[in-house]
Amino acid sequence: MSKITFLGAGSTIFAKNVLGDCMTVPALQSFEFALYDIDPSRLEESRLMLENIKKNLKSTVTIHAYTDRKEALRNAKYVINAVQVGGYDPCTIIDFDVPKKYGLRQTIADTLGIGGVFRNLRTIPVMREFAKDIKEVCPDAWFLNYTNPMAVLTRVMLDEGIKTVGLCHSVQVCADHLLDHLDIPKDNIQWKIAGINHMAWLLEITRNGEDLYPEIKKRAKAKQKEKHHDMVRFELMDKFGYYVTESSEHNAEYHPYFIKSNYPELIDQLNIPLDEYKRRCVNQINAWEKMRDDVVNNEALTHARTHEYGSYIIEAMETDKMMKIGGNVLNTYGLIDNLPRNAVVEVPCLVDKNGVQPIAVGTLPEQLAALNRTNINTQLLTIEASYSQQKAKIYQAALLDPHTASELSMNDIVKLCDDLIEAHGDWLPEFK
Repeated sequence: MSKITFLGAGSTIFAKNVLGDCMTVPALQSFEFALYDIDPSRLEESRLMLENIKKNLKSTVTIHAYTDRKEALRNAKYVINAVQVGGYDPCTIIDFDVPKKYGLRQTIADTLGIGGVFRNLRTIPVMREFAKDIKEVCPDAWFLNYTNPMAVLTRVMLDEGIKTVGLCHSVQVCADHLLDHLDIPKDNIQWKIAGINHMAWLLEITRNGEDLYPEIKKRAKAKQKEKHHDMVRFELMDKFGYYVTESSEHNAEYHPYFIKSNYPELIDQLNIPLDEYKRRCVNQINAWEKMRDDVVNNEALTHARTHEYGSYIIEAMETDKMMKIGGNVLNTYGLIDNLPRNAVVEVPCLVDKNGVQPIAVGTLPEQLAALNRTNINTQLLTIEASYSQQKAKIYQAALLDPHTASELSMNDIVKLCDDLIEAHGDWLPEFK
């Protein structure tokens, strides 16, 4: 029996989406779903939920919950990763509240910025433990990584020799959401996206062969006269020429232009939601308490396939029915030739029985590659910091972060890193 292992299965709604999707696929009906989480109560809730979906979809998959990670992974053909190391309390709170004492504000803090650096530093050792187990008990498995920070963690698994692709839903929804927002019809559209995760670029978009960018930019300019959720992205498009895949709240902290103590009026002008991820976490915790019975104990629960890539990738590999995705892969052979070869890039990929085959994009417009490189610098130094366990590399990663460097002095950045290391305590390994 083939096996899909889900690491972080206590993320019940995401497990519902990805594994519920897999239950709708005829080619996957003989599979075992192996659920693993360090929280036994959340693990059991996910198992019960999936059993209800299985019954109502008349699926023939088998579902098992494991408290032993190595046994959950044993003989797996596919591994889906959705873990969050340190959770909201204490680690996300630390990532926001300690920098705030220095006047450094954030929105999401899960990809780049000082929060992204420390989220990486506590997650990389866990990922390397995953890789160690995979090499022992399922060395040929494909690792589908959904955990942020996407680019760094995908690179780490590839460094460990694990067949890995990083997956983020921002690529497949980017064009549709943009056109919806601007009231532009979506029929017969074609688009091309490439860059890095959370900062990939809508390089081309056409409808019936006609370039839509002139109309997009005209309508976006008019939209900026009123407050809306996408103001930062529209500002970036206005100045750099292209729309970026990930949300305005994310991109507000990837660049040095938007969250500035010297220009506090920008927060209101561009509708930037400071501390947004903290609010989302609290709302999700409260919402889960209210919806637990509706999801976990709902014997009528069913599921319709979502847009998440996971089930489509596994189906393509099982059936040789080719599909195209936006995947995060190493920039080998210059997939994007003006970005570093040792960076993870987000590019179109074809998937079939041969696995994930990235498509070379060529050269990005230089201004877009330049923006990507500012984020890649911090990503690569964060990896070095984790591998070497040297505090100096953590400082360098933070010093090169665009938002952090635009707000704080070099000495304060070093002090902030030391404070974050101390506050995280045992969630981090010891750094020299």
